[in-house]
Amino acid sequence: MYEVSEGGGWLFTAVPVLVIVGFVIVFLGIIGRMFNGLSEWKKNEESPRLSVPAMVKTKRVHVTRHSHSHDDHTASSTTTYFVTFEFENGDRSEFRISGKEYGVLAEGDTGILTFQGTRYIDFVRK
Repeated sequence: MYEVSEGGGWLFTAVPVLVIVGFVIVFLGIIGRMFNGLSEWKKNEESPRLSVPAMVKTKRVHVTRHSHSHDDHTASSTTTYFVTFEFENGDRSEFRISGKEYGVLAEGDTGILTFQGTRYIDFVRK
């Protein structure tokens, strides 16, 4: 039968420890992201809702590709849409918006932007 030499015994101790450490790191990362999301939500809720004149300065998309399996060649992607607005004083803010909103906005559009903290609410074109 198969016999393990005494010199390789450390491997049977190290692998479970590395698996546990990896699990803890992933778990802490998930908890950290949840905490950041909740704190941003709380900050937005405490911010005033503002409606100000603004211009659509730039638009951009961020596509994230996801592979589901190495054996199966299926994949999916997630598209996130962003628009940067410029205010009358020259300041700019970028907001994540829906694909529908992204499609109807064009660079150079002017109107009234409504937002709360980092949360985009609406843009009414003039």
